[in-house]
Amino acid sequence: MHSLIHKIQNLKSISPKVRYAFLCLFLYTAVGFSQTAPIITSEVDTTFIKIGEQLKFTVTVDADTTAQVIFPEGQTFSPLETVEALPTDTTKKDSRYILQKSYTLTQFDSGQYKLPTQFIDINGKGFYTDSLVVNVATVPVDTLAQRMYDIKPFINVEKNHASLYKILLAILAAVLIVGALLYWFVFRKKPLTEEEKVALLPPYDRALLELKNLENSKYLIQDEYKQYYTELTDIVRSYLEEDVHVSALESTTDQLIEKLEMRRDAGELKLDDETLKQFKQILETADLVKFAKSKPETSVAENHRKSIEQIVIKTHDALPEPTEEELQEQEAYQEELARKKERKKWIIVGVATLGAIILAITGLSIHYGPKHVWDTVTGNESKKLLSGEWVSSSYGYPPILLETPDVLVRQKTKIPAEAQSKIKELSTFGYHNENTFLTIAATSTQFADESEPDHEKTIEGLINGLEKKGAKNIITKNDEYTTISGVKGLKTYGSGQFKVPNSDELVRGKYEIYSFGGPGFQQQILITWLADDEYAEEIVNRIGSTLEVKIEL
Repeated sequence: MHSLIHKIQNLKSISPKVRYAFLCLFLYTAVGFSQTAPIITSEVDTTFIKIGEQLKFTVTVDADTTAQVIFPEGQTFSPLETVEALPTDTTKKDSRYILQKSYTLTQFDSGQYKLPTQFIDINGKGFYTDSLVVNVATVPVDTLAQRMYDIKPFINVEKNHASLYKILLAILAAVLIVGALLYWFVFRKKPLTEEEKVALLPPYDRALLELKNLENSKYLIQDEYKQYYTELTDIVRSYLEEDVHVSALESTTDQLIEKLEMRRDAGELKLDDETLKQFKQILETADLVKFAKSKPETSVAENHRKSIEQIVIKTHDALPEPTEEELQEQEAYQEELARKKERKKWIIVGVATLGAIILAITGLSIHYGPKHVWDTVTGNESKKLLSGEWVSSSYGYPPILLETPDVLVRQKTKIPAEAQSKIKELSTFGYHNENTFLTIAATSTQFADESEPDHEKTIEGLINGLEKKGAKNIITKNDEYTTISGVKGLKTYGSGQFKVPNSDELVRGKYEIYSFGGPGFQQQILITWLADDEYAEEIVNRIGSTLEVKIEL
C-alpha cells in the first residue's frame, strides 16, 4: 500500500486533480475492503439426545465493531422447546467483534426433529442460520426384567395455595399493625398528667388544691391582679356549679347571691348572712378589678383568697348529706359516663377501621381501577382463572401445545362408523367452567391415508354441534392465522347466542376455532366464552398467543 501511494505521488506528469481522484478512489476501495460482510455460523453440541435431555445450540456472528446485532428471542426453535437463552459472549479480534449466543433446547417426544433456521438482524438486514436435524430417542425399558402395569387413573391434586397464604399473611400483618396502634392510642391505660389528676378530684378537693396553687402563684408579685381575681372567682364559681348545683359560671354577682339565698331559704344550704355578705363583697371587688381596672392592696387580695377558701369549706359543710336515692343516681351517672367513654372508644375503633378500609380501597381503585378491585373482593371467577397458576402442556398426536388456566382432560370420543375407514386415531381433550361458560377443546386427528384435511367441512361440523346444543344466530368469519413459529393455519371466529346448560336461557357469547393440518392429520382448537366478560377475553388472547402445533408426523 505504501509503495502504491508513493508511486501515485511520483506521477509528476499527471495533473493535481487527477492525482487526487486516484487517491480518493484508492482510499474508498480500502475502506470497502475493511468493512466486509458479517459471517454467520451455527452448531449444536450434539444431534442425538434422549427424551428430556438438553442440547446447546450456538450462533456465532463475526461482524464489524459498529454492527448492531439482534439475536432471536422466545420460543422460535419449535418443534424443540427453549429452556434457557444464555447471555451473549462478545470478544474482539482486530477491528471486528465475534458474538456468540447459546440456547439450551430440549424435547419430550421421541422422533427426528428439524431445528428451523433462525433469523439474525444485523444493521436492519436479515441473515439466517443453517437448519439442523436432531434425533430424540426414548429411554429403553427392560420389559423382561420389569413387570408392566395398567395405566393408573387420574387422581385429584390439591391446588397450590401459596398465593392465597401470602394474601392471608399480608391481611394478618395489617390487622396486627392496626390492632397495635389502637391498643397504644385508645385502649392502653396511659399515665395521667397533673392536669388530668386534678380534674379527677372531687369538686371540693379540687377547689382547695386550686386555691393553694393560686396562693403560690406570682400574679400579685407581677401586678397581674386581673388574672388573679379571674382565677379566684372561676375556682369558687366552678365549685358551686358542681357541688351546690347552681348555675354560677354564667350568672352575675347579684344573680349568684340571689340563687344561694334561695337555696338557703329552702333549707338546702345552711349558710349565714355574714358569709353571703362577705362573698358578695369579694365578687364585687373582682368585678371592679376585671372591668374597672381597680387595684386593691396586696394584703386585701390575699385575704380575699383566704375568705374564698373559708366560703368553700363552709359551703361544703353546709350541704346536707346525700340521700340513698341521690347516691344511687350519682352511681348510675358514673356508670353512664363509663359506658359513654367505652362507646367513644369503640366509635374511634370503628371510624379508624372504616377509614383504613376506605383508604385502602380508594388507593387500590386508583391504581388498578374500581372494577378490578370489586371483582377481586367479590371473587370473580374469570379473574381468578386469569390470575391463577396456568398449565402448559401438549395434547394428542401430532401434539397441540397449549397454555390454559387448567389442564384439559382427555374425553372419551367414539369415531362414527362411516368415518372409521378414514380416521386412524382421534384424540380429544376438553375443559369447561360452568361459572364462566369458558370452554376449551383440543382435537388431534390422524387419517388412515395421506389425504389433506377438509377444514371447511370439520368447522361446519363444529358449528352444527353448537347449534344442536341450542346455539342460535351464529356469525362466522375466517382469517389466516400464523403461530409464533411460523405454522400457518385457519382461524374461524364469531359470535352467537349460546344455551345455558340445564336451562332454556340464551346468553350472548363468542367463539374461536383454530385449524391446522397437513397430509394425513388435522389439529383443531375450539374456545367459547361470554361476550361481555373482559377477563375471558384476556384468557382467550393469552391462549392464542401461546398456541403452538407440530406439523411433522
